[in-house]
Amino acid sequence: MAQCVQSVQELIPDSFVPCVAALCSDEAERLTRLNHLSFAELLKPFSRLTSEVHMRDPNNQLHVIKNLKIAVSNIITQPPHPGAIRKLLNDVVSGSQPAEGLVANVITAGDYDLNISATTPWFESYRETFLQSMPASDHEFLNHYLACMLVASSSEAEPVEQFSKLSQEQHRIQHNSDYSYPKWFIPNTLKYYVLLHDVSAGDEQRAESIYEEMKQKYGTQGCYLLKINSRTSNRASDEQIPDPWSQYLQKNSIQNQESYEDGPCTITSNKSSDSNLLSLDGLDNEVKVDGLPNNFRAHPLQLDSSSDPSNSIDGPDHVKSASSLHETKKANTGIIHGACLTLTDHDRIRQFIQEFTFRGLLPHIEKTIRQLNDQLISRKGLSRSLFSATKKWFSGSKVPEKSINELKNTSGLLYPPEAPELQIRKMADLCFLVQHYDLAYSCYHTAKKDFLNDQAMLYAAGALEMAAVSAFLQPGAPRPYPAHYMDTAIQTYRDICKNMVLAERCVLLSAEILKSQSKYSEAAALLIRLTSEQNTWKGMDSDLRSALLLEQAAHCFINMKSPMVRKYAFHMILAGHRFSKAGQKKHALRCYCQAMQVYKGKGWSLAEDHINFTIGRQSYTLRQLDNAVSAFRHILINESKQSAAQQGAFLREYLYVYKNVSQLSPDGPLPQLPLPYINSSATRVFFGHDRRPADGEKQAATHVSLDQEYDSESSQQWRELEEQVVAVVNRGVIPSTFHPTQYCLNSYSDNSRFPLAVVEEPVTVEVAFRNPLKVPLLLTDLSLLWKFQPKDSSGKDNEEVKELVTGEPEMIGTEVISEFLINSEESKVARLKLFPHHIGELHILGVVYNLGTIQGCVTVDGIDALPRCHTGKHSLSMSVRGRQDLEIQGPRLNNTKEEKTSIKYGPDRRLDPIITEEMPLLEVFFIHFPTGLLCGEIRKAYVEFVNVSKCPLTGLKVVSKRPEFFTFGGNTAVLTPLSPSASENCSAYKTVVTDSTSVCTALISSASSVDFGIGIGSQPEVIPVPLPDAVLLPGASVQLPMWLRGPDEEGVHEINFLFYYESVKKQPKIRHRILRHTAVICTSRSLNVRATVCRSNSLEDEEGRGGNMLVFVDVENTNTSEAGVKEFHIVQVSSSSKHWKLQKSVNLSENKDAKLASREKGKFCFKAIRCKEKEVATQFSEKYTFADIIFGNEQIISSASPCADFFYRSLSSEIKKPQAQPSVHAEKQSIEDAVRLIQKCSEVDLNIVVLWKAYVVEDSKQLILEGQHHVTLHTIGKEAFSCPQKQEPPEMELLKFFRPENTTVPLRPSVEQLSNLIKTSLHYPESFNHPFHQKSLCLVPVTLLLSNCSKADVDVIVDLRHKTTSPEALEIHGSFTWLGQTQYKLQLKSQEIHSLQLKACFVHTGVYNLGTPRVFAKLSDQVTVFETSQQNSMPALIIINNV
Repeated sequence: MAQCVQSVQELIPDSFVPCVAALCSDEAERLTRLNHLSFAELLKPFSRLTSEVHMRDPNNQLHVIKNLKIAVSNIITQPPHPGAIRKLLNDVVSGSQPAEGLVANVITAGDYDLNISATTPWFESYRETFLQSMPASDHEFLNHYLACMLVASSSEAEPVEQFSKLSQEQHRIQHNSDYSYPKWFIPNTLKYYVLLHDVSAGDEQRAESIYEEMKQKYGTQGCYLLKINSRTSNRASDEQIPDPWSQYLQKNSIQNQESYEDGPCTITSNKSSDSNLLSLDGLDNEVKVDGLPNNFRAHPLQLDSSSDPSNSIDGPDHVKSASSLHETKKANTGIIHGACLTLTDHDRIRQFIQEFTFRGLLPHIEKTIRQLNDQLISRKGLSRSLFSATKKWFSGSKVPEKSINELKNTSGLLYPPEAPELQIRKMADLCFLVQHYDLAYSCYHTAKKDFLNDQAMLYAAGALEMAAVSAFLQPGAPRPYPAHYMDTAIQTYRDICKNMVLAERCVLLSAEILKSQSKYSEAAALLIRLTSEQNTWKGMDSDLRSALLLEQAAHCFINMKSPMVRKYAFHMILAGHRFSKAGQKKHALRCYCQAMQVYKGKGWSLAEDHINFTIGRQSYTLRQLDNAVSAFRHILINESKQSAAQQGAFLREYLYVYKNVSQLSPDGPLPQLPLPYINSSATRVFFGHDRRPADGEKQAATHVSLDQEYDSESSQQWRELEEQVVAVVNRGVIPSTFHPTQYCLNSYSDNSRFPLAVVEEPVTVEVAFRNPLKVPLLLTDLSLLWKFQPKDSSGKDNEEVKELVTGEPEMIGTEVISEFLINSEESKVARLKLFPHHIGELHILGVVYNLGTIQGCVTVDGIDALPRCHTGKHSLSMSVRGRQDLEIQGPRLNNTKEEKTSIKYGPDRRLDPIITEEMPLLEVFFIHFPTGLLCGEIRKAYVEFVNVSKCPLTGLKVVSKRPEFFTFGGNTAVLTPLSPSASENCSAYKTVVTDSTSVCTALISSASSVDFGIGIGSQPEVIPVPLPDAVLLPGASVQLPMWLRGPDEEGVHEINFLFYYESVKKQPKIRHRILRHTAVICTSRSLNVRATVCRSNSLEDEEGRGGNMLVFVDVENTNTSEAGVKEFHIVQVSSSSKHWKLQKSVNLSENKDAKLASREKGKFCFKAIRCKEKEVATQFSEKYTFADIIFGNEQIISSASPCADFFYRSLSSEIKKPQAQPSVHAEKQSIEDAVRLIQKCSEVDLNIVVLWKAYVVEDSKQLILEGQHHVTLHTIGKEAFSCPQKQEPPEMELLKFFRPENTTVPLRPSVEQLSNLIKTSLHYPESFNHPFHQKSLCLVPVTLLLSNCSKADVDVIVDLRHKTTSPEALEIHGSFTWLGQTQYKLQLKSQEIHSLQLKACFVHTGVYNLGTPRVFAKLSDQVTVFETSQQNSMPALIIINNV
């Protein structure tokens, strides 16, 4: 139980006090009324004695009474109506609320920190009022009147006679059988005569003389002169006198408002309507007996005339207790009690109470106890049989016609007032009232046995109850508290006697006693026992009692040694429920709120929902609308596990409450709505117009849109492309102010800077909604909420900074979505647009919408409402207007040490764009753009550029990572067909018809790579778009041809184009704009070309210069016919090089038809020669010589667009491939140079372009596709391929766990490289006839040609002393001798050819191999000599014949 102001040792004596009646004359009542008080109320604050009192018990032992209090009340002849008592209790509880600024106790139990009010003043007020308002009953005497004060005024004509009348009246009330109420303790009640004297108005001498007369008549012990009203009421305001009455009167305010509003007779104000109730006393209300007022007929707790006693006061509909009490308090606050009394008068009243108690009441009680004790002792002496006989004689008025069973079933026997058992009970009660608990206990114990023997259960229960309390209160506590007595008493009252009031009193007392002994568990069980829903009290539900007791039980659980927090919460919920049924809305709300602390955030979601729902309802009833909204909000925003119908009910309730809140302040700020959830971090912002859909053959650039998923790789690629083009525009340097353009901002983009939006271009915000409920939500009139700060064109703020939150469409146009339905548990995005019409700073704050639910999709009041037929529009059941803010947390900062050690977040400014001045806006359309190509296929398409803005644009460039895929043609390309169909045979190439004579010889042309946008140091990826006049005016459009070449690898290719453009008028904030396009091309296999080059053995060409080469080209058709390709025709093979050119085709077969069906392979051989001096390009001229060898009757000019474009682009992509450059130290540099020079000898720089046509059957029509493949030949003898070869994965090796020794491999050129440094060639007759019989020695002249292939000077040694040692060679070729000089030393200049005249000497006929000279060479400036190996693969055979 909660802490109480009084301890149980103070509570019980204060609850059971001697009762004294007061009977006043009209004049005496008038005197007290001047103070707005009745006589009984006048005495109330002074009714506790300030000093100890002594009396003697029957054994003549002195007994001390501490803090004795007496209760004086006006005589009431009607028992209080139970309904009125309930009304009073209800008002007392509702009037006592926790103080506003009260600091609650914080109780920590396990994981819980609970704020709990430690005290419950409403419970204490209830208990006090309950115990005071208990009606007197026959089975106990504790609240029977012991004495009666007869009060008359000194101002009356005959005061003494008046006393006689009052005395007779009291006697009549006590002894007349018509009056069953009030109850009197003993027949000879103490009468105490009080003479009231008004000091300010009365005659003091007269009063004194009357008092003397009274003393003569009644004795000094039996009368008293009380002087009051020492000052007149109009002087009341001069000095402040304390008002000790207010605290007592407010508690019983219902009594007071009836008792002092209209003077002394107001108690009988309910004359007509309550006559049916009042007729019980047998008297008419208005009859006055002997001039006395009939003001004691009705009880002050009588119901008001307006209320029907049959109505349930406990029912929430009927109780207006809080308001009525509030009005009463207001009425009372203006009244000053005791206005005519001075502090001296207060002391006089206090003195009067002391005198009455000391001289009148206590001697009377002492005497009565002695009398009763004597009677009992005398009776105890009789025999048991006689005693029982006496009992039978005494109990003559017992009801004989009832059987004993019936008696047991009711409350047992009914004793007459003189019954000896009742005398014991009387004595026990008297002893209890004067705190003589030992004697009281023994008497109760004795009475209990007698009552149980007689089966008088009501009496027995009363005795058990008081015996238990007496045992507890005995000083020194000689015996333990007999809790089982109380349990029996409660059970008897409740189950046998059906008297809930008495049972409740037992529970209140026993629980308080158990609490004082820290037996919280037993106390809780006791309190809960009386709270069952089935218990009734006078036929009415006792919700208020149950609520209060459950709340106390909850406090017991929390106050245990180890607090039972969940039990506390559960019983608080039960208490709240019962408070609610009793109409105590504030207390119900308080209980639920306290319990919520336990259930909140612990996963008890259904319990939380129930509590929040109830809190919402109660708060709404109490007009605490903000609390109601908050509670309903909690139900909706937690992940609810409720059924759909329940959630629908919650939502409707919430909307209803919210509507009422918003109606209270229609012009107030929009409230924050809890639904639907918004995932703020998933908010995306898009700047610009939506992409246009494809229109026939026209396909718009993909650009950026909200439909595209974010991909970090591709976004990095786009960033690199933009950096590339910006670097080219800014002469190779990226400006420090450069930031990548971001059209779509999301949680992955860099949102640390304010984004830039262009005026008149929409800003689209994608908001991610999620509906957590199982019922659909309908948002209507959904739009963005923003504020805007306009600026003038100079960028300065306007004088007045407008903060426009909603209207002003001329500044910012706002798109409104009229209906947006989110189905149950659905996540859905809404795209909302703003149209800025002015430059300035825009801040997007959130979304504003009407929240509602669809009518007819959830059950209403348990009946399925049929879904309405919607014609496009949904039917709203109820909706409220509100907002939700978009608050996005930026990324966590993690750069500095401070940021790493603390949690800090950077800004996220994606919702705060700066609106800048107008910029050009480009749209790009692709016409006839293919989706599938053969590898290497050339196709012509068109690109249309449209400027859709009001500003001209310039500086249009396109950048791509795959520049080899497309070209706009060279700068010199004159022949540009106007439309796709203008070209003959739709060929993409520039062609010339040739005559058939020049079939096998090459046609030479040349072109510079600069013409095709590929120069030294330029970025081949950045391609300027050749706009006419380099400017695109507003609204203008231009179509340009674009050639495409299918990538060499088969598969699906994503090719990114980034178009870059600028405004003619330079803008400070936005320097350029970009447009992206991603083309997806699917390529299928076509041809595979492989080529090798080797030196020709014939050293001289037509001009007599060395350096002819043979080029072998293998072409294989790898197409598997999936594209419907019938066959490929090789129409032309072209070469392109700075130094070499194809001269003619060496026909391997006479068949000139170069057709390749599926999986066929063709071989070609060409002779290549060095270019002439005038054709040879210098290192910087970048001039390439093109040679075309034609197999058809049409020459494709390979040096023109698009053939040359793609050649150059493939070349630049080849150059871009990283070359491994080993790092070398300074001392090795010279060797490195030597090796490099030697390597260069075997290098050729020859590119082969194979042009082809493919015949395709598609939809029974034959199409001709054309294309080209490139092969780059770098090294003599090394095979080169047109398509990249797949690398074999290296075999797995064992892991080695030791450090490899750093061994440097000595740099030596390979054998192959050396063999190419000096090229040797022997010139001699194939056969030689010699007459050996004439001349025995045959001398044959042989010329040895030495050719320096390198570009450096070479020292050469030719050694002829070498003999072939291998026996096979000897067997085949035989032996011969060189004559003359055996060793030659020469120096050959760069690319010089030197001839040595040698003589070979033969002695007989045969076939000889002349290839025996050994040639050594070294670079002139090097020390190391390398031997150049011979081309031994081709032996130099000579036949010597004899003639």
